[in-house]
Amino acid sequence: MGISFQGGVYDRSIGIELGFAAGQELISHRFSLSGVFFVYGSVKIIAILEYHSLKQGTLYDKMGKEFMQSEKLVTKENIMISQLIEKIKKTNAPICVGLDPMLSYVPEHVVKKSLDAYGETLEGAADAIWQFNKEIIDHTFDLIPAVKPQIAMYEQFGIEGLIVYKKTVDYCHEKGLIVIGDAKRGDIGSTSAAYATGHLGRVQVGSKSLSGFNVDILTVNPYLGTDGVKPFVDVCKSEDKGLFVLVKTSNPSSGEFQDRLIDGKPLYEWVAAKVEEWGADCMDGEYSNVGAVVGATYPEMSKILRKLMPRTYFLVPGYGAQGGTAADLKDCFNQDGLGAIVNSSRGIIAAYKQEKYKNFGPEHFGEASRQAVIDMVADISSVL
Repeated sequence: MGISFQGGVYDRSIGIELGFAAGQELISHRFSLSGVFFVYGSVKIIAILEYHSLKQGTLYDKMGKEFMQSEKLVTKENIMISQLIEKIKKTNAPICVGLDPMLSYVPEHVVKKSLDAYGETLEGAADAIWQFNKEIIDHTFDLIPAVKPQIAMYEQFGIEGLIVYKKTVDYCHEKGLIVIGDAKRGDIGSTSAAYATGHLGRVQVGSKSLSGFNVDILTVNPYLGTDGVKPFVDVCKSEDKGLFVLVKTSNPSSGEFQDRLIDGKPLYEWVAAKVEEWGADCMDGEYSNVGAVVGATYPEMSKILRKLMPRTYFLVPGYGAQGGTAADLKDCFNQDGLGAIVNSSRGIIAAYKQEKYKNFGPEHFGEASRQAVIDMVADISSVL
């Protein structure tokens, strides 16, 4: 069995051709790369992170995977935050679009078409949400690195809504977007393990290992402590996924618990220290794959947390509709302009309802969302 290496490195990938004795065919494969080197024969290889067959064929795929694993060429590295950073740099847009659709956000003509097709049912409502999401994704995917669907907005429509949630996740992946599942899960150990499996990992069904929702990053509630968070961290390490742990949220009543002093320090600072601890074993370059949710509505606290968590990436809600401004979130970023990704939901997906974008009208709501993304990127860039 021969092995030869071709081409240069492109987009953290290298082209590899594997020659198999069976049929003597050369099968082309691509592997994503990390920065850890090891040597196979006389060839220095960067740690292989993902396996993508460029020629479809179950037998060849199976042979290729088994060969690479048997030769110990497949190694795992935590890469999710690096992927996010790469996409942020490529788009020059440290933002994500919150796909948090309420039926009231969906233009009447979209709702009518879905209800005419499915009746006034949960299926009809869910279809309207799907058509709405798809239009917004189609008009914004080339401008942004990530999206953040809030699962509650889909759960309100029951199983039909969750089907649309999954369709949305899959469609965003097809468009090359990183998907941050906003589910804020957290419970006792065994329950958190099941949540982690369902959203980030794989479940064993007979001889097959199957993914559930398959988001890239998940928001997590740390209220139950390490027991409730560790199962998520474990799955992130095994599946190359990421987390954003709630630290200081953007809602008005967050201070009822998060600002309470414990031994002279507010609770959010204690949580920040734990997030740094949990993330120490999940480093991905300069940042950890265990990030933090830090709201834009409390800029002084954001400044403190940035100093306390230098290796932690921030997911920053609260911009726009909740009152946070670009100036408010400036200190969430590091001096290099990285370290944070800012979310906007209503400000983008319901942009056509705003006075600023009313000229687009409901019929062109996707175009209004695109313009809102462009404006948001310009606004945030002005303070970095």
